[in-house]
Amino acid sequence: MKAVILAGGYGTRISEESVVRPKPMVEIGGMPIIWHIMKIYAAHGIDDFVVCAGYKGHMLKEYFANYFMHRSDITFELAGNRMTAHRSDAEPWTVTIADTGDGTMTGGRMKRAQSYIGDETFCMTYGDCLAAIDITALVDFHRSEGAVVTLTAIQPPGRFGALVLSHESDRIERFHEKPEGDGGWVNGGFFVVEPQALEAIAGDDTVWELDPLETLSREGRVAAYRHRGYWQNMDSLRDKMVLEEQWASGSPGWKVW
Repeated sequence: MKAVILAGGYGTRISEESVVRPKPMVEIGGMPIIWHIMKIYAAHGIDDFVVCAGYKGHMLKEYFANYFMHRSDITFELAGNRMTAHRSDAEPWTVTIADTGDGTMTGGRMKRAQSYIGDETFCMTYGDCLAAIDITALVDFHRSEGAVVTLTAIQPPGRFGALVLSHESDRIERFHEKPEGDGGWVNGGFFVVEPQALEAIAGDDTVWELDPLETLSREGRVAAYRHRGYWQNMDSLRDKMVLEEQWASGSPGWKVW
C-alpha cells in the first residue's frame, strides 16, 4: 500500500519558517516533520510514499536526493572523483515526489499524482500533522466498513486556558490550563482512500475537503475512524514549539516506531 502526503501548500500561518522552506520541511528535533510522518506509516509496514509537492518543492527533492549520503559513512577519493558508501541507517523507503503546482488545491494535487498512486487502495494525509495512529487498525476498519473513503476523526482540545468564574462575585474559582474541547469531531487527516474517489475531483481548483468529500458523504460512502489518542498539527510557530518540547522530552506522543 502507498501513502500519499500533501506537501505543496504555502504554509502562510507559519510564515516565520515557510518563507524559506515548504512547511513539511520544517524541522522537529532536527528532522523535517514529513520524516516523522513517514516513520509513523513505516512502523506499520507502509514504506512506499508519493509526495505531492508544490511551493518550494525543489527542497523536498534535494532532501531525499541527498538522504542516503547524509545517513551513511562515506569515503571520498578526491583525485579519482570516487565515493564509497559504508554503513548506512537510511530507511528502505521508496519516495516519489510529484510536482503538483504551486497554486493547486488539495484535491487537485491528488488528481495530478494519480498516475503514481495507481489503482489500489492508498493512504493519504497532510504534511503537517502527527498522531499516534494505529495505521493497521485504520486500514482494517476501512475495509470492514466497505467505504470509499475513511477519514480519521479527532476531538481537539480547547486551544486557550479556561476560567471558571464565581456566580456570586467577580472572583475566579478555577483555571484550566488545557481544557476539554467542545466534544465535536473534526477531520484529523490520515485517510484511507479507494482510487475511484479520485473521480470526484474535477481539476486543480478542487478542494478535497469540499465537493469530493461532501458528495461522497451524502452518498453514505465516507466512514469515520474515531481516534482518541495523541494528535497534533503544526499550523503555527506555537505548534512547532509544542512539538519541539515534546520531542525533547524523550517520549513524544506520536513516536510509535
